Amino acid sequence: MTINLYSDTQTRPSDGMRQAMATAEVADEQRRLDPTVNALQERVAELLGHEAALFLPSGTMCNQIAIRLHTRPGDEAILERYSHPIIAEAGGAAAHSGVMMSPIDAPDGGMFTAEQVEAIARPASRYSPRSRLVCVEQTTNYGGGRVWPLEQIRAVLDAASRLGMKSHLDGARLMNAVVASGVPASDYASGFTSAWLDFTKGLGAPVGACLAGSEELIEEAWRFKQMMGGAFRQAGVVAAAGLYALDHNVERLAEDHENARALAEGLAAMPGATIVPSKVETNIVIFEVDDPADVVARMLADGLECQQMGPGRIRLVTHMDVDRADIERALEVLSRILG
Repeated sequence: MTINLYSDTQTRPSDGMRQAMATAEVADEQRRLDPTVNALQERVAELLGHEAALFLPSGTMCNQIAIRLHTRPGDEAILERYSHPIIAEAGGAAAHSGVMMSPIDAPDGGMFTAEQVEAIARPASRYSPRSRLVCVEQTTNYGGGRVWPLEQIRAVLDAASRLGMKSHLDGARLMNAVVASGVPASDYASGFTSAWLDFTKGLGAPVGACLAGSEELIEEAWRFKQMMGGAFRQAGVVAAAGLYALDHNVERLAEDHENARALAEGLAAMPGATIVPSKVETNIVIFEVDDPADVVARMLADGLECQQMGPGRIRLVTHMDVDRADIERALEVLSRILG
């Protein structure tokens, strides 16, 4: 049996979630009549400290709509070099919004500073793209699941405000940050012009995310949802999974974090791996090896699925379909390969 540590998107709906989906009350979401969708949107808006929210098929669509909302063609967005819109959205910002990406290098965990934002933002000039938007990814993906400190986020938001820029929170794993830090989601998210929460990363739902912002912003987001092909009909059957996830699968993220730390500590004892366990704060474990492609292939042949993350790096992600026995077996496999 394969142990799937490729991503926390690999989970399957639990029996309880499937039952909630099967019995959900539904209607036409496009006419804003689906009561389950409406309940989820209201729940997320309150959770993130915003006026309204919009249910969308994916977090990628949340990012793409937000970028479109906050910019005009020829503008630029400032974000970390390995953040999701740069490395995993097929150049969507250029295609959908005509926007340049202005990357910041933040090698220690993927968290940049207010000073870096101020240094990279362009002064007003008819020769240059306008710096319009700052994006933050909480938790960091390529940075190893690190949790942005609230003070650092607020400093970045203050800098963006001084520079006349909008701000956007990519909250793909926001609830991991909440559970790890004890800081409420609204404290992290409410200061951003827009923010979103994913239900498929760690929370166990098969589809969906919610973008939150002001009433006016979300009204305009409805238009781009239609334009980009994100319209649903009787979407309560999938929105019910999001509600179930918020009710049942948030606090249990602490178990994923414990399993990730156990993985990191085990890897640290293996001579073929380089990792600092104290930097593993949530459910993402990234370690370095000399030949990651070979190691990934050998791991898969031995029943352990994972992902190479650039030169020299391998990512393991814990989630609700992986228990402590799976972690112990994974460490046995890794020990045979790396030890």
